[in-house]
Amino acid sequence: MKKEELRIVYMGTPEFAVESLKCLVEGGYHVVGVLTMPDKPAGRGQKVRYSPVKQYALEQGLTLLQPANLKDPDFQAELKALQADLQIVVAFRMLPEAVWNMPRFGTFNLHASLLPQYRGAAPINWAVINGDRETGITTFFLEHGMDTGKVIQQVHVPIGEADNVGDVHDRLMLLGGKLVLETVDAILAGNLKPIAQSEMQGAENSLLAPKIFKDTCRINWSQSTAQVYNFVRGLSPYPAARTTLISAKGEEVEVKIYETRKVLDDLKKVEPGTVISDGKNSLAFATTDGLLEIVELQQAGKKRMSAGDFLRGFHLDQQN
Repeated sequence: MKKEELRIVYMGTPEFAVESLKCLVEGGYHVVGVLTMPDKPAGRGQKVRYSPVKQYALEQGLTLLQPANLKDPDFQAELKALQADLQIVVAFRMLPEAVWNMPRFGTFNLHASLLPQYRGAAPINWAVINGDRETGITTFFLEHGMDTGKVIQQVHVPIGEADNVGDVHDRLMLLGGKLVLETVDAILAGNLKPIAQSEMQGAENSLLAPKIFKDTCRINWSQSTAQVYNFVRGLSPYPAARTTLISAKGEEVEVKIYETRKVLDDLKKVEPGTVISDGKNSLAFATTDGLLEIVELQQAGKKRMSAGDFLRGFHLDQQN
C-alpha cells in the first residue's frame, strides 16, 4: 500500500497536536478526517474560539468532526463511514473501545513522556516539577486503561536546569511530529515490534501525571529551595505557580510566579514563607534551606513584570 492510499483519521485539540497533523499532511499521507473538541466560549467576552487543530484542519480543507459524545451511535456511524485504516491520537481525550478498535491497523497515541513513566494528563509538568533531567515522547497502541498500551517507539529528550514546562513542551511538540510520521512509516512498512509496558524498565515504580488544577498550583514554602524552584518551572508559563502577598493596607493579593532564582543562604531562624524584600528591587521567599528570589511575576489584572517593576507599584506589608 502507498502512503497516499492509507486512510488516516487524526484526533487532537491543542497546539501540541497541530505539529503532528502538519507533518502527516506535508508528508503526503491521506488524512480523511480530523476529530477535535467542540467549540467553547473563552476569555472575558466569552467568544467562541476554534481549537488550534480545528484552525489548521479548516485551512487545509480537511473533513472535520466535533462530537460531544464519543459513544453516540450516530457519531460512530459517521466515523466508520470514513473507512480509516489507522487512527492517531495526540492530546485529545479517552476513547471508547468501539472507537479505538475500529481501524484495521488500530489506533496509536503520542504521549509526552517515556512510558510507562508519567501516565496521565500532565506528563510534561510533573517531569519538570519532580526535577527530572530527562523526559521524552512515546507512540503506543491504545487498549483498555489510560496510557497502558504496547509501546511502538520512543525518543529521549534532556531537560535543562533552567528549562520551564513551556520550553520542554515546544521541544517535545516538534520532535513528536517527526515521531508520529516515523511511526506511520513503520506501520505501513510492517516493521513493528511493539513492547508491552510491563516488560519495560521502571514499570514497577512508574510515576503518574494527574491533571493540574488551580489548587495544585499553590506553592508550599515548607519545601527546599530546589523543590520550589522546580515547582515554579513545572508550571511556567501555564497555568503558573501561585502564592499570596500582603499589601501595606493588609490586603491579601494572589500573584502568579513565572521565574525564580535559587539563593543559597542559611536562614534556619526564618519561618519558611517569610518574605525578604528591600521594597524596591528584590523580592524573595524563605524556604526550609535558603531563599528563592522572584524574578518575574504577575498580579491579577496586570501584565507579567520583573520583581523590581512590581515593587514600584506594590507596597508590601513590613510584617509580610
